[in-house]
Amino acid sequence: MTTRRRCRVSRGRRAEGACVSSARGCRGTMAAPRENVSLLFKLYCLAVMTLVAAAYTIALRYTRTSDRELYFSTTAVCITEVIKLLLSVGILAKETGSPGRFKASLRENVLGSPKELMKLSVPSLVYAVQNNMAFLALSNLDAAVYQVTYQLKIPCTALCTVLMLNRTLSKLQWISVFMLCGGVILVQWEPAQATKVVVEQNPWLGFGAVAIAVLCSGFAGVYFEKVLKSSDTSLWVRNIQMYLSGIVVTLVGVYLSDGPEVNEKGFFYGYTYHVWFVIFLASVGGLYTSVVVKYTDNIMKGFSAAAAIVLSTIASVMLFGLQITLTFALGTLLVCVSIYLYGLPRQDTTSIQQGETASKERVGGV
Repeated sequence: MTTRRRCRVSRGRRAEGACVSSARGCRGTMAAPRENVSLLFKLYCLAVMTLVAAAYTIALRYTRTSDRELYFSTTAVCITEVIKLLLSVGILAKETGSPGRFKASLRENVLGSPKELMKLSVPSLVYAVQNNMAFLALSNLDAAVYQVTYQLKIPCTALCTVLMLNRTLSKLQWISVFMLCGGVILVQWEPAQATKVVVEQNPWLGFGAVAIAVLCSGFAGVYFEKVLKSSDTSLWVRNIQMYLSGIVVTLVGVYLSDGPEVNEKGFFYGYTYHVWFVIFLASVGGLYTSVVVKYTDNIMKGFSAAAAIVLSTIASVMLFGLQITLTFALGTLLVCVSIYLYGLPRQDTTSIQQGETASKERVGGV
């Protein structure tokens, strides 16, 4: 009898241990999908990013065409990086919940991780190369040719997403991507105007520069997305790492482009309340862009940017007296149709592994 009781007790304990361990396992497995977000939240972030980008374009146009003293755009970009850094630090402090955890997070992920800082400096450097190549291309190509070729960054981003993140796009989604590219070209199309100033241009140099700019645009965005989704590191830690290098890169740009004038007139020369508002919009837009990249992808970011171009152009018609042309109307129609064909961001792409599994399931289904 005693032997049987002991056996029952030991079996009961084993069963208890198995239940406890299985419960722990269930908790562990349930903790991972907490990163999943609802479709409503994704659409909210995309809508806010689109509206902020449209408002930024309108406000920027106003500040660059006003009769007041013109500010240095390079310093505005640098201040934007600083504000994005401060906002990210504040959000990280709230996310960690206590000063001790906040300091530990900064010490571990920022001050004690030079390798991670170098990793996140890549997008800043690539974007700097992209901006210089775009300027070089515009100096050696007609404006119309530049507009058409530079919008190839949209399909280039889709291609980088497929190659670097092991994702797959359906035929309909590829069609919508190229349709979006054509729609943006038509929306931004401006007929060539004759000019009396003859500028010597090198078309081959221009095409080479625009090709590098297009590749840089696609690579930098998808590279940042891959870094975000390849680990469990907080989005705001990644932002801090990137904005630190961004401040350094933009400061170098200030003194390479406008160094003598900045030293003579001052860093904040020409700044008004409107300029600060533009900087604020750029900062908020930058943070929402990182959230959109984290929870959707760079392709959806491209669709949002295209929608912002359409909205800002319509607003410019009402505010600045621009006229709606047939090409703009046709381009707007193409943009709307391409967004509809591509579909809503229902797929969970918050991590690379999940993206790979989903793509394999999609291939299997096909």
